Amino acid sequence: MPSPLPTSLAVSDAINHYRQLRELTVDELAYVLRTLDHPISADALAEMERCARPVIVDDLVAIAYVLDTTPAVLLSHIPIDIPAPEGTFATGLPSDIDPTELRAWIEGKTTLDRESRLRWWEERAGRLRVRSAHHEEQLQGAYAELRELGDLAVQEASAPPVQRLRWRIAGRRTRAQSVRGRPSAD
Repeated sequence: MPSPLPTSLAVSDAINHYRQLRELTVDELAYVLRTLDHPISADALAEMERCARPVIVDDLVAIAYVLDTTPAVLLSHIPIDIPAPEGTFATGLPSDIDPTELRAWIEGKTTLDRESRLRWWEERAGRLRVRSAHHEEQLQGAYAELRELGDLAVQEASAPPVQRLRWRIAGRRTRAQSVRGRPSAD
């Protein structure tokens, strides 16, 4: 049997993830679907979760509704414990589309033509710059408070929460800088 495509893996894992998150068994999910006049057997649902059976669009919509999520969430789900695909996150799309851009496209917030993708990434980079500046201000405020505490400040400056905040700011700066020069696919 050929390896499942990225979108199939995402949807299969998402159904399993959201079913467990809602604390439903496969039998309970099948029962609720049957009450909504969209019967899918528990065996068929289990096969969908194992990626052994395709999920048709009608099933996707009904399952998303019962699991209190959206088809977009199920389609753009990134499985945590399944290795990321070597290429694209969704079947048939350019390989440089990341999960956030994929979700925006599925939700109709952007298109995938060159100009729209560039505009979307520029807007995203702008939001990241604002967020980075905010975190920088928080960090500077925290340092000012720590300086007021004297010797205790030296110990606190290397505390894990401060280090994590420092890492997040540095990471966002790096991502924002790389996004500005990000090539786009046609």
